[in-house]
Amino acid sequence: MRVAVALSGGIDSFTSALLLKQQGHEVIGVFMRVSEDTGGMEASRQAAEILGIPHIVLDLRAPFEELVVEPFLKGYLSGMTPNPCVLCNELVKFSLMKEEARRLGADAFATGHYVRKASIGGKWALLRGRDRRRDQSYFLWRLTQKHLQGVLFPLGEMTKEEVRRIAEAHGMKAPVESREICFIKGDYRRFIEDRLGQSVKPGPIVDLKGRVLGWHSGIHRFTVGQRHGLGIRAERPYYVVKIRGNEIVVGREEDLYRRCLRARGVNWISGEAPKGVISAEGQIRYRHQAAPCRAWMEGESLLCEFSKPQRAITPGQALVLYQGERVLGGGWIEEVL
Repeated sequence: MRVAVALSGGIDSFTSALLLKQQGHEVIGVFMRVSEDTGGMEASRQAAEILGIPHIVLDLRAPFEELVVEPFLKGYLSGMTPNPCVLCNELVKFSLMKEEARRLGADAFATGHYVRKASIGGKWALLRGRDRRRDQSYFLWRLTQKHLQGVLFPLGEMTKEEVRRIAEAHGMKAPVESREICFIKGDYRRFIEDRLGQSVKPGPIVDLKGRVLGWHSGIHRFTVGQRHGLGIRAERPYYVVKIRGNEIVVGREEDLYRRCLRARGVNWISGEAPKGVISAEGQIRYRHQAAPCRAWMEGESLLCEFSKPQRAITPGQALVLYQGERVLGGGWIEEVL
C-alpha cells in the first residue's frame, strides 16, 4: 500500500514513516509549508533522506493564512483565546493535505498524532492515545467520518519514550526548537501586534464591581486565569476572570471557578448528535484533566454542566467530550454561564 506521511521534521512523524516502511508499505514524505520560515522544511527533507523515501513539499501558505491565521488574529481581537491547531487539523492537514496525498496516488494518509482509531458499530471512532501524557485527541475533535477514512495513526499504541528510542536508533534526533504555535517564531503577542497594528487598542482593567484598577495595552495580551502582567498592586493577587469588550475583568482565585458553559460550532465524530442529556467527561483545554459532566444540545448550541466547578473556563478554547477512551466530539467555548 502507498502511504503518504505528514512529515514535519520531528521524531513523531519520522517514526510513523519508519514503522510503516518496516511494515512493507511504499512510503512518501509530505511536508506542509505554511510560513516563510524554511527551517521545518529542511528538517523534513533531512528526515526523508534518512528514511530513504521521496520528499514532497506542498505549498499551503495561502489557504493556511485564510483558514488558520486570520481566525487566530480575529479571535484574539474579539477577546477569545483561540486554538489554531484544531482548525489546522480539520481544515488543512486532514482536508487539503490529505486530498493532495490522494492526488499523489496514496492509498492512505498517516500522521504522528498520539491517538487511535477503531471501527465501532460500523463507524470510525477516535480514541485517546495509550500514552495519556502525550494524548493529542483534544486537537482532533473537529474530525468527521470523512476525515478519518483512510487515515493511519501509527503511534497510537506507543509512548513518547519508545518513539524517541526508535528514532534515535535510526539516526533521527529530536529538534532543539519546539514551538507551541508552529507559524509563530517568538512571542505570539508581538506577532499579533505586528500583523494588526492600530487594531490593538488600550483599555481599562476593572474588578467585578466595575471599579478601574489599572490599564492594559491590548486585550490580546490576556487570557482567563492569567495572574501576571496585570500591573495591579494588592494584598491578594488578581486574576483575569473575563474579557468583556475592551475591558479586562479581574477577580480573586475563587472567582475563576465555574460549572456551566455554552459551546458553538459543535461536531460529533460519529456524525450523529446524541439525544437528550448524556453523561461524559469534559476537557476544556489541552492540559486540563477531563472532569465528569452532563451535556446536551439546545438548538445549535452545546450546553455542559460539570459535577464540580472547573478553573478558568476560557472562551475560544474547545470543550471536548469523552466517554472513557472515546472522543464523542465537542464545540468551541462561547460563554461561561
